[in-house]
Order: sequence, then C-alpha cells, then structure tokens
Amino acid sequence: MALYLKDTSKRTKPIQLFIAACISKSLGHKYSWGNSISHKKIENDYVTLPRNKKGVIDFAFMEDFVRELEESRLRELEAYLLAANLTDYTLTAKEQSSLDKFAHLHWQKFNVHDLFGESTRGKRLKGDDRIPGNLPFVTAGEADTGISAFISNKVDVFSHNTTTIDMFGSAKYRNYEYGADDHVAVVHTEKLPKHAAIFVTAACHKAAHTGKFNYGHNFYASDADELDIMLPAKNGHPDIKTMETLISAAHKLVIKDVVLYADRRIAATKRVINI
Repeated sequence: MALYLKDTSKRTKPIQLFIAACISKSLGHKYSWGNSISHKKIENDYVTLPRNKKGVIDFAFMEDFVRELEESRLRELEAYLLAANLTDYTLTAKEQSSLDKFAHLHWQKFNVHDLFGESTRGKRLKGDDRIPGNLPFVTAGEADTGISAFISNKVDVFSHNTTTIDMFGSAKYRNYEYGADDHVAVVHTEKLPKHAAIFVTAACHKAAHTGKFNYGHNFYASDADELDIMLPAKNGHPDIKTMETLISAAHKLVIKDVVLYADRRIAATKRVINI
C-alpha cells in the first residue's frame, strides 16, 4: 500500500523519511499478520507530526531535522573509518609477496600448551548474580561473539590479545580485557604480536571446531592444552613474521570493499545533502 502527500512540493526525500518514521511509530503496534493494514482501515487513524507556531504541519522542521541527522551520521562514519584505520587497503610489496607464496609455505604441527603454557578456565557466574558494569563477560555462543553481559563483579580479568575457545570448540580473538565463565577456555597468546595472535586463533578454531564438542561433550581448558595446530614454520619454530604479514594482507583485502562502498556512500550523501 502506498501513501502520497497531496502537496507534491512536499514530496522531498527528507520529509518523506520523517513522515515514514512517524507513521511507523504511530501505527506499527496496531497492525500485524493477523490484522494487516489497508486503505479502509487507516481512514480513521492519526499520525503525530510536528506543528509550527501557526498550528500547521512544520514541513521545514522535518526537512532540516533529517538533513542535520544525515550530516551528523556522515561525520560519525568518516571519523570512525579514520579512527579504526579503515582507510588504507593498499597491499605493500611484502604483503603481496606473502599472498603469492602462500601455497608454498612450510607448515608444521605445534601443541598449544607447548607454545603458550597452561590454558585457563573461566569461572561460573550465574545471570542473577551479575552486577551491571563495563567489563565484557564471555560465555559460550556465537551471538555478540559470546559476550552475554557487561559486569562489575570481582572476577578474573583476562588480558587483551588473547584467544578464547568455548564449550563447542569455537575460538575467538579478544582485543580487550574481559571475564569468562566456566564454559570458556583462555589461551594465553598475549605475548604474540596482534596479527600473529589472530592467526593462531584461526588455527585453534580450525583444530577445535570440528563438531566433536557439544552440550554432552564440552571443550575444556585441558582440551586446549592438548590441541595441536598447524602454523607456518621456520627452522622448527612458528614463523611469526609470516603470520603477521598474512593477516595484515587479509585484513586489507577484507576492508577494501567496505571502504570503497563507504566512500561511494559518503560521496553520494554529500551530493544529496549538499555539503
């Protein structure tokens, strides 16, 4: 069903976006699959819109409000891309070379305990006992990368630049301090350079997330210690530099399309809102 403003001069994109949001807020709760909207049903419905001092619909306010909102979001997007270093996607000669040589890398099996020492198991903290705060609390699961709450409880705080493996064998890299429950094993990769730690996380995930672990057979810290992972090797040791370079290159390849899309969107938005 389509609705059109009678005054065609008011059918600008900002005004229509504002009115669409007002319609959704005013009528969204009223209609459903069992009570679908129709022209006849909405004849007696009302939508709340801003009015000016003369008591008429303030279309000028709607136009200015949406344009200011778009400008604000545009500035936030540009600032985020810059702060997150999501602007440089050009591969260096070293990164390109690492990708070209990937098929010919020498790989070797390494034991997680031998590389990083004993893994640590988190401690149970029931939902009802969690006190709201700022510390991410990691549990098993994929939603929100396993973060189930932000707490202020006194718990063991694990370092950033570490790897968690949950009860299902799913490994994730953590670039922040966090707490963890007893369904999470922490692999102490904190002494590795960031990109190398990310590489190790991927290797742990490949080795552990095989379908072997489930609700009936949990993955524990002891399983992490027994885990063997495949890594690029040099002279019998993990090739840290190669791992770093490969992840750096992969990072740039991943963000390239995102950054190009964002650049096009920003340019288009600037043209529309005339800034």
